[in-house]
Amino acid sequence: MATFKAIRIDKADKGTTAALTQFDDADLMDGDVTVRVEWSTLNYKDGLAVTGKAPVVRRFPMIAGIDFAGTVEQSSHPQWKAGDKVICTGWGMGETHLGAYAEKARVKGDWLVPLPQGLAARDAMAIGTAGFTAMLAVLALEKQGLTPASGPTVVTGAAGGVGSVATAVLSKLGYHVIASTGRMSETAYLKSLGAAEVIDRNELSGPAKPLAKERWAGGVDSVGSTTLANLLSMTSYGGAIAACGLAAGMDLPSSVAPFILRGVCLLGIDSVMCPILPRKSAWERLARDLDHGKLAEITHEITLDQVIAMGPQILAGQVRGRIVVKIP
Repeated sequence: MATFKAIRIDKADKGTTAALTQFDDADLMDGDVTVRVEWSTLNYKDGLAVTGKAPVVRRFPMIAGIDFAGTVEQSSHPQWKAGDKVICTGWGMGETHLGAYAEKARVKGDWLVPLPQGLAARDAMAIGTAGFTAMLAVLALEKQGLTPASGPTVVTGAAGGVGSVATAVLSKLGYHVIASTGRMSETAYLKSLGAAEVIDRNELSGPAKPLAKERWAGGVDSVGSTTLANLLSMTSYGGAIAACGLAAGMDLPSSVAPFILRGVCLLGIDSVMCPILPRKSAWERLARDLDHGKLAEITHEITLDQVIAMGPQILAGQVRGRIVVKIP
């Protein structure tokens, strides 16, 4: 029987185990498109999966990896044919559906989007779920009416995957970006992405006041918890914050004051089950509005056999920018 390399997650007596192994082609899950995976990426959720630090994997055995870019090998879906270049992110891959850290993936054709013209598969994964999520956040802010003329925008966790792409995109669109980071040593890096100011995350880590001095018109937050509460309290009248992460926790120790006294909006961003039309729009905008030179600067490449060792590093906040995974 045909086998292929994959990072397999198994249930153990205590937690889970992760190993690079051979996976049987016959054990792939149902789907109408089979893809030869060429590139994947390492996201925070992937780090949780391969380390077992949180129960993100909900069936076993599981192939880890929440996004991929590759070439269609077989398809019974009317939209796709062999040879098509495709991207897949989210939809429970690596959680409930066998994922991307493998030489082969079988998925539903309705989950796929075409690789945008002018974007290489490696670049698509340099963007990955993190960059896709960042663009969804930017689109949500635009829909809310935010423009560069509205005032500064803040990006938290700015040296991470979501934050790096959000900083680069917003700055290219003309926004005055205030980048918040726990690694002030990355100031030069963040300014190279287009950040106009870099602030220490400690400015946002104390207990949030119901209302604080207005500092920005909008923002992209991948941190959650007290950080998000502080962002909301410092958002100017009629502003908005797009929330897409929980690196600091799922709680939100805030009050209704920013919403009912300043008309601030909290915009929830979900990239996992996002419908296909917004997905296509986001990828088309990423192909156009993200500087490919900056994308190359923020990207580090590893191989499939290095993924498991990198898991603890991304959880510890030791990874700058984006990591692409070459497969095989």
